[in-house]
Amino acid sequence: MLSLLIGLPMVGSLGLFLGLGGRRLAIVLAGIPLVISLLLFRDFDLQATGMQWLEHRDWIPQLGLNYSLGLDGLSLLMLALNGLITLIAILTTEPEVKRPNLFYGLILLMSGAVNGAFTTQNLILFFLFYELVLIPIYLLISIWGSNKRDYAAIKFLIYTAVSAVFLLGAFLAIYWIGDPHSFELAEIPISDFSPAVQTLLLLALIVAFGIKMPLIPFHTWLPDAYGESSAPVAMLLGGVLSKLGTYGLFRFGLQLWPQAWADLAGILAWWGAVAVLSGALAAIAQKDIKRMVAYSSIGHMGYILLGMAAATPISLTGVMVQMVAHGLILALLFDLVGLVERKVGTRDLDVLNGLLNPLRGLPGISALLILGGMASAGIPGLVGFVAEFLIFQGSYSDFPLPTLIGILGTGLTAVYFVILLNRTCFGKLDNRTAYYPSVQGWERIPGLILAGLILWFGIQPMNLVKWPQQLAFTLSTQVAQTHTVILAEASEVSG
Repeated sequence: MLSLLIGLPMVGSLGLFLGLGGRRLAIVLAGIPLVISLLLFRDFDLQATGMQWLEHRDWIPQLGLNYSLGLDGLSLLMLALNGLITLIAILTTEPEVKRPNLFYGLILLMSGAVNGAFTTQNLILFFLFYELVLIPIYLLISIWGSNKRDYAAIKFLIYTAVSAVFLLGAFLAIYWIGDPHSFELAEIPISDFSPAVQTLLLLALIVAFGIKMPLIPFHTWLPDAYGESSAPVAMLLGGVLSKLGTYGLFRFGLQLWPQAWADLAGILAWWGAVAVLSGALAAIAQKDIKRMVAYSSIGHMGYILLGMAAATPISLTGVMVQMVAHGLILALLFDLVGLVERKVGTRDLDVLNGLLNPLRGLPGISALLILGGMASAGIPGLVGFVAEFLIFQGSYSDFPLPTLIGILGTGLTAVYFVILLNRTCFGKLDNRTAYYPSVQGWERIPGLILAGLILWFGIQPMNLVKWPQQLAFTLSTQVAQTHTVILAEASEVSG
């Protein structure tokens, strides 16, 4: 079943590259993995503590490289999110896009590689999937991007290459130091690694995945890549690609090195708080609504790092819910920003106004934009509130001041979205120029689907929260136990 989620999009992409099918085939090839990922929820055991749906085949055992797949609550949510955003990105694409088969094929190739990264249980196999994602994203930016697309694509490529160096170095060190040597996640002998080595490996992984998320100060590729990409590609970058970073940090940082994570937790919490404030303040300063949404993503990655630093059952549950919430909200916002640019011809806040006008504006798009802004700001009743509330509630006991700074960040998020909405949706339209093309039915569907999910999970949060709870409790217990051991050893030394 898991192999099908990886293989079907990849094989389908080859067919599209060869000129078979077109938009309709791409929609089918994106829809089938989404349906399969949703079927996995039906048979998922909420009480199981280990991996489910395991697949294992020897590949190159002499090198420790095996084809090992499995999923838990986090992987399950990420598979569904990837399937949904992939389908939405294809539906959002204009039918007259240039070189359509190449465009859709690259999206499907990326989707299959992302599914592989979310399910693999072998370090090197994860690295291969992690790097395979780079090729289609680079081409999607450099071919279908806007004016500065080449600069943005090269910058993205360089940063991702640096991330790969740190990631591969850490994985090879794990293989060489461990005895027996293994790349299998479940077979890594953690006890063979001294606390100092664990900390060094964790730092390398933080840099590698911090670039992909991204975290400050590794974020400077993000505004250019998001801003110069077409709307569907920006949705994939923010809704899916950034989750490779958060997933990797969760799986190979927190889960693999709980002792080192507990040692660095205070630093990580403050790092997250600084990211929240920096992202919000940078967003407030933007005049381009697409870059404003891009900078908002940095702040929300800070919430994830704060919750992971606290590593309580509630905060970790909130982190995994935030990954889904962030993907849904960002995809909605980029879809709407793309529609505004397509209909009005600009993303400049100083030019846009009056789009909520029911006669000559874009009232439906404006209404969804208001909902997206409210969700990003954490307004109750929407999925963003659920995720942020869990993170703040779970983090406050361990890190009260960083948590309060994070709460302040939600207020600043409201500020920049009020600025965006006030300037774009309200005010008077120019009677001479404000005659915009109407929004077609196919253009409304993606936004309505995303908005419906944002509302549904905000009103019925247990439909989302229940899936990662067991994993959150297990990992929190591991971190708490190692922290207790550290405190006991420290008291013995002082005594």
